[in-house]
Amino acid sequence: MVFSDTPFLFVFLPILLILYYLTPRQAKNYLLLAASLLFYFTGEPKYTLLLIASALGNYLFALAIEGLPRAKKPLLILAVVLNVGTLVFFKFSAVWISGLNALLGTSFEPLALPLGISFYTFQAMSYTIDVYRGEARLQRNPFAFATYLCLFPQLIAGPIVRYTDVDEELSHRRHTLQDFSEGLARFTVGLAKKVILANNLGVLCDTFRQAEAPSAAFGWLYAVCYALQIYFDFSGYSDMAIGLGRVFGFHFPENFDYPYISGSITEFWRRWHKTLSGWFRDYVYIPLGGSRVSRPRWMLNLLTVWALTGLWHGSGTGVMNFILWGALYGVLLCLEKLFLGKIFAKVRPVGHLFVIAVTLFGFVLFGADGLAGALSDLAILFGRSGLTDPAALYYWRSGAVLIAVAVIGATPLPKKCWDFLQRRAEGVTAVLQPLLVVAALAISTAYIVGSTFNPFLYFRF
Repeated sequence: MVFSDTPFLFVFLPILLILYYLTPRQAKNYLLLAASLLFYFTGEPKYTLLLIASALGNYLFALAIEGLPRAKKPLLILAVVLNVGTLVFFKFSAVWISGLNALLGTSFEPLALPLGISFYTFQAMSYTIDVYRGEARLQRNPFAFATYLCLFPQLIAGPIVRYTDVDEELSHRRHTLQDFSEGLARFTVGLAKKVILANNLGVLCDTFRQAEAPSAAFGWLYAVCYALQIYFDFSGYSDMAIGLGRVFGFHFPENFDYPYISGSITEFWRRWHKTLSGWFRDYVYIPLGGSRVSRPRWMLNLLTVWALTGLWHGSGTGVMNFILWGALYGVLLCLEKLFLGKIFAKVRPVGHLFVIAVTLFGFVLFGADGLAGALSDLAILFGRSGLTDPAALYYWRSGAVLIAVAVIGATPLPKKCWDFLQRRAEGVTAVLQPLLVVAALAISTAYIVGSTFNPFLYFRF
């Protein structure tokens, strides 16, 4: 079950909302926990116990760290090793199982990657680390902590919500009509971004994958569409998660801030998947010394963070793509710190064009099927199978309006126009907003019912 499925939209969510607002305040967390586990179980029944074990294990480690101050450092190390070890065990099961099969002559199948494990493992570790540092209040109620970790809006694909973000709201959150209405509006915007834009861009990407010998024009169509698809897919999911959080009284951190308008790679990663970038900054980069070290060590810190970022996204035998993707950004960020950043600061359009070019190449590498597939896709961009072909021209023409709308939608322009209209005609927007929400929901539902293409790209990670 995912947010853009009809069972979620018209069965699970309405029933949960009715029950939630009828449930007494002191029992709301228990209802949310039960609903979240049911939500996860429908998509990942065999790994639901792993999620529960993660919640229980990190809850107990935090209790031990608080209660045994003399042993808190080895306890923290053990907690991090177990969390990271579990993540690595599942992410790279294809690698170690294939080695085991080669060694023993067996034919074991690789383990499936548990849904959302990269996200909820990082959330769990952030809580344990913050308790160790004295930056988070210890949660003594195991059900309250489990509610935080398993909360279904952000459980599968983020944003990565730290315990300190929702500590007070777990026990003292307020429910207002404004939060409810704005949450539903935000959810609907995210649903439309996902279903209307990302899914249709994904169809164009699939036409490239199905072509026998695509030309460079077809390759660039794919590069543009995939970069836009992954943005609207992931930012749309984040919008839905943040909106649902508001509906239930939680205020999750923002995860995207129009990254494609960035004038540097540094700015891009302050705007794209902000909660992941912030996690690596606070729990890896700064503890390594950040920028407050010698220049060679500083560069090494950046490269280390980006190697780990690539590994976080990667899994199985295709991990080399993601290591190279992370290395690409690590090297470019180092170059920005050394000299490129000064150029981009003086001539922002140059920096912006550089970001767009790097992003397109980066996402071709990111979305390829293995290293061989990445090299093949990059070769296509440079004309390995010719510069153009009739199919490429046809799909460029047929997708032009969709791509134009997506490009505009990836900028602050629509929001600025809406804000301007609100300032000039508040009464009009008060009537128009619910009508637009209903229209977006109706159109999105029609697309969902009429289409079989409805994946979330970040579920792979």
